[in-house]
Amino acid sequence: MGDIPKGDFSTSSLHINMLQEALGSGAPTSLIYSYGKSFNGFVAMLTHEEMVKVAGMDGVVSVFPNEKYRLQTTRSWDFMGFSEEVNRATLESDIIIGVLDTGIWPESDSFKDTGFGPPPSKWKGTCETSLNFTCNNKVIGAQFYRSNGTLEEDDILSPRDTNGHGTHTASTAAGGLVSMASLYGLGSGTARGGVPGARIAVYKICWADGCYDADILAAFDDAIADGVDIISLSVAGHSPKPYFNDSIAIGSFHAMRNGMLTSTAGGNDGPATGTVTNVAPWFLSVAASTIDRKFFTRVQLGNNNVYEGISINTFEAGNYTHPMIYGGDAPNTTGNFNGSTSRYCGENSLNPDLVNGSIVLCDALTNGEPALLAGAAGIVMEDSGLPDTADSFPLPATVVGAQDGTAIYSYINLTSDPTATIFKSYAGNDTQAPYVASFSSRGPNKITPDILKPDLAAPGVDILAAWPLAAVTRVKEDRRRTPFNIISGTSMACPHASAVAAYIKSFQPSWSPAAIKSAMMTTASPMSVETSPEAEFAYGAGHLNPAQAVNPGLVYDVEAIDYIEVLCGEGYSTGSLRLVTGDSSTCSAATSATVWDLNLPSFTLSTSSPSFSQTFNRTVINVGAPSSTYTATVVAPQALGISVEPAILTFTAFGQKSSFTVTVEGAIASSTIASASLVWDDGIHQVRSPIVVYSL
Repeated sequence: MGDIPKGDFSTSSLHINMLQEALGSGAPTSLIYSYGKSFNGFVAMLTHEEMVKVAGMDGVVSVFPNEKYRLQTTRSWDFMGFSEEVNRATLESDIIIGVLDTGIWPESDSFKDTGFGPPPSKWKGTCETSLNFTCNNKVIGAQFYRSNGTLEEDDILSPRDTNGHGTHTASTAAGGLVSMASLYGLGSGTARGGVPGARIAVYKICWADGCYDADILAAFDDAIADGVDIISLSVAGHSPKPYFNDSIAIGSFHAMRNGMLTSTAGGNDGPATGTVTNVAPWFLSVAASTIDRKFFTRVQLGNNNVYEGISINTFEAGNYTHPMIYGGDAPNTTGNFNGSTSRYCGENSLNPDLVNGSIVLCDALTNGEPALLAGAAGIVMEDSGLPDTADSFPLPATVVGAQDGTAIYSYINLTSDPTATIFKSYAGNDTQAPYVASFSSRGPNKITPDILKPDLAAPGVDILAAWPLAAVTRVKEDRRRTPFNIISGTSMACPHASAVAAYIKSFQPSWSPAAIKSAMMTTASPMSVETSPEAEFAYGAGHLNPAQAVNPGLVYDVEAIDYIEVLCGEGYSTGSLRLVTGDSSTCSAATSATVWDLNLPSFTLSTSSPSFSQTFNRTVINVGAPSSTYTATVVAPQALGISVEPAILTFTAFGQKSSFTVTVEGAIASSTIASASLVWDDGIHQVRSPIVVYSL
């Protein structure tokens, strides 16, 4: 059968007859293989019956269904106090960020290689030149993965990005400086990534129908072998999974063991609790927060009343008066719709003869395409409350709150000839920022309840970044093409964190992934429960603080063996453990540890009883002044009694370690969360860790 072609899955090979023998007769059509250059085995994606047969074979790293993952979608850097003039390390151009996404648009001005020398010598990757795709000294590598061999209409077998998501995330992390960037005048300024001097390696794993486990694992495998420094992965699953069934957890574990931190999107299923899906302790899970810029769009009615909504409306042609109609008064009866359904303006629900040339009021959010196809001149959508993120639509549009929506409906209903005008959007100031966006997935961690997730929050709302030659809204009928676009999601938050991790790595190339993650978490700025009521379940340790993260004072470090011992302590069998580690690790009484002693920069306790008492053991490493003394300060609610022993840590050398214990006791009511914090302070550094106790 020969080698598996690279475009189908992997650069590596596996002789299929090995599995054919195990399965009895013939090769099942659902098999996908990856012989791991880094995993020391292969991955097989099978049907349930096939999984049972193959699971016991020697050399199989893991066996699980080939599930599909979802993509999670310049002012932000300045908002975080990370200006263009921030101090840069001379090694920044040696840092390589591996972006696992929808590919990249290499012609974007954000990826010019002016001033760049050749790639660093550690780089072992390749560039798949196809369909006029070429790399340069900025985008130094590009590969693509499509395990099932099928293509959707808009897909091309190339690292080229036809979706926009990958170009946007890559430029947010490491795009060069581009002046006068905007989305048709909105968000105007200099676009730049957090580490513009860093290199980018692209691994296209996501396509029109999503991102599959097999492709994710293959890309991790190659990124590790290629020598990237940081992996940025803005995708998330539909629900959290045990680590041995989670391709992101498995791939990132091997990346961690090879010295590479993986930054992931927390997910876009908030604000419900327990929705964060990327939860393994060895990678970074990022929530999406707002910045102080917000986009507003006004609609003026024929009676001169003006209502201010939220959207990104770039249409100058929207500044004209049009007839206005309520979607519930324009049902497509030939399609078996009535007013009770057409009011939501769903697919094919509107009557083109009634809607054509009019602005439609709808009682739900849509992507605007049904109204556009029906010939509408614009759309006003009512939401229960004003959204905290502005979306683009393929026609003039705005989203208003319930009260304004009711007023607009009354105007239409009581006026013989209702009209309206939708104006182009304008940027306003959001004085409450930063707060966690409502769409951002929340904790607690459903797989390991005593590990805090998400880890921290970063800007993910209304982010301007590079865009390919693709529709602004990804709606086919949208003819607008622009080199920059404004979109939102934890996908946008993830590359902000990836960039800061790369920034730290450029100053501290020897730091482990856990140390880099610790630096980011312990320097994060506290956030307010008033605007993010789910507290640490919304924002983790707090809001990313790039300028401070490079000088944390102390770091909490974790090695691969520490994670392994905790997995054993959590009840993993040796077989399940090896599905994650891909090696000969074993679980026994001697290799078992409690999750509360995992040396994380956060302290989390889930409890099912009214009262509790738990001790956490931690060790910190001095990465500040050789001689320093840190004093512990605890801030806690009355329900918690927290003691730290010792309360003073004295260091006499750089790199010196010191251990301490934190004991948390008290009582909390059912279904509540109690938030506290520990700060180690030497007068210069404030090394802050969240302490979270919650009842199950």
